[in-house]
This record gives sequence, C-alpha cells and structure tokens, in this order.
Amino acid sequence: MPEHSGPDPAVHTTDVREPARDLVVIADRGVPLVPNVGVIGGRDSVLVVETGIGIENAETVLKFALEYAKGRRLYLTTTHFHPEHAFGAQVFAGEATYLANSAQAADLEERGPGYLEMFKGMSEAVARRLEGVEPKRPDLVYDQSYDLDLGGRVVQLRATGRAHTRGDQVIRVPDVDALFTGDLVEAAQFSIFPWFPPYDTDVSGTRWLGVMERMADRGADIVVPGHGEIGGPQLLADVRDYLSLLRDETWRRRDSAVDERTIADEVSALMIERHPEWVGREWIEKGVGCLCAEHGGPGEHAGHAGHAGPAA
Repeated sequence: MPEHSGPDPAVHTTDVREPARDLVVIADRGVPLVPNVGVIGGRDSVLVVETGIGIENAETVLKFALEYAKGRRLYLTTTHFHPEHAFGAQVFAGEATYLANSAQAADLEERGPGYLEMFKGMSEAVARRLEGVEPKRPDLVYDQSYDLDLGGRVVQLRATGRAHTRGDQVIRVPDVDALFTGDLVEAAQFSIFPWFPPYDTDVSGTRWLGVMERMADRGADIVVPGHGEIGGPQLLADVRDYLSLLRDETWRRRDSAVDERTIADEVSALMIERHPEWVGREWIEKGVGCLCAEHGGPGEHAGHAGHAGPAA
C-alpha cells in the first residue's frame, strides 16, 4: 500500500452538499482517505452511506446523522470493506442497523484484520485514526439485492460482483436518480487497484469494466463517487473509458510479449498524457499488473470484459 503523506484523514461536516431533496453528502474536500459520506432521508428512516476511517470520524458522522434524522430510525451501509469506508461501523452499534451484501460481509471478516494492520503502516496519522477499531459484521446481510424502504422513498442496494473488491455494492435512490458508487468510481482520479500479490488479488479489471459498462449504459443524474466531486453520467463514462483503454493498451503489449515493467512504464505515460489533471498516478501500474494477470493469451480475450454480476 502506498504511504500516506497527505493531511490527517478527518471527516469534517463543514462542507455538506445537498444534490437532491432529503439527500446530503458530507464532501471529502479532496483529502485522501476521506470518502464522500451520504445521508439519505425518508419519512420514517435515514440511511448513512460510509463511516469514515476510524472511531472518531464515525462519531462525527453519527452525530451529524442523528441531528439530521430528528428522531427517524437510522440505517448504515458501506460500499465496500476498505478502512476509510467501513472501519467505523462499530460506533453505530445500538444506534443504527448495519446492512451490506454477503460478499462484503465475508471481506470484512477475512480481509478486514489484514487491511487494518496494512493501513496502520501507512502513516502515524492513519495509525492513530485506527486505534481501537475492530471490523464489524453487518447486522443484516443480503445476497445480491436489497430494497430499503425509508418511508415514501425506497433505496436500492445492489451487489455488483467482484470488481474493485469482492463485495462492492452501489446504492441507488431512484426517485431522484442518484447513485452512490464507492470506489468503483472516482472523480478526476485514476481507478484504485488494490493489487497486492500474493496477499490480495481480489480486484478484477475485466469484471470492473463489465460493471462500469452496465452502469454507464443505465446512467444516473447524480453520481456520488467514492472520492472527488459529485457529478453526473459523464463520471460513469469516464471510468468506463479509462478502464477500457487501460485493458486494451495493456493487453496489446502483452500480446506482443512485452515485459510487465515496460508495459507499466509505457501505459502509465500514455494515461498521464490523456489525463494530466487526474491524481493517483501510482494506481496505473497496479492496474497494469492486475490486467497482465488477467490476460488470457492471444485470441482468448478480444472483446471480452467478463461476467460481473447483475446490472447496477
């Protein structure tokens, strides 16, 4: 995992956006390891999306959610198991019902402890944020889909299948056509590939591309990425197009028996030339490594993005 050299990854409620009625986003403010946190309201209940990294951040989110809810029942969900998204869920115990898909629950149990230690090694600031954290199993576990009735508003939770992680899920609010994507989508950032062989190779570039093709086809008026500015359907298309180009350029060189180091250097240079303003350049090489591992050999992969679960 790259070292964390940015500011303290603290969630602040000083920058809260309201892209739709009774739906707010606590913005990440461009700070690494701070996610966009969603709070979605209905007549009877409120759903919180993401906790922030660690106990103190989760307490900040919970306090905001309780004040926002004004007595309405609280639910919590997380888009995937990574620490800045889910490693504060224990704070919500007794205050909210935590729900997530079964693959994410398995990730929390099987991958959570290792990621906790890995993230603690990123910096002293991150280690302090993670003191006392214990990855929490969701209270309510669903398989592929769950429709949560908040009272006058139904929110759709959908597992996408293996992509950025094994347990990714998206949250769609149909009445305002809003979509929370987690780290399947970032704004103005190269896609984060947690490719750490032999310890973690769950990310799949081909399946991720399949998920993005379906999401881009369906679209959404409001797209809340895992990190970065809220956008619209173009965000989905941007990630789809990036992953498609990353795959094609990697596999074209792999077909010609180019070594992986050269592929990473050449593809990184190409992607940076295409998107000089995007951050997270270190993740391009990780994506190349993942896609090299998924390369099926000449004639075996053309036009095939893999099966990535139900449409999201």
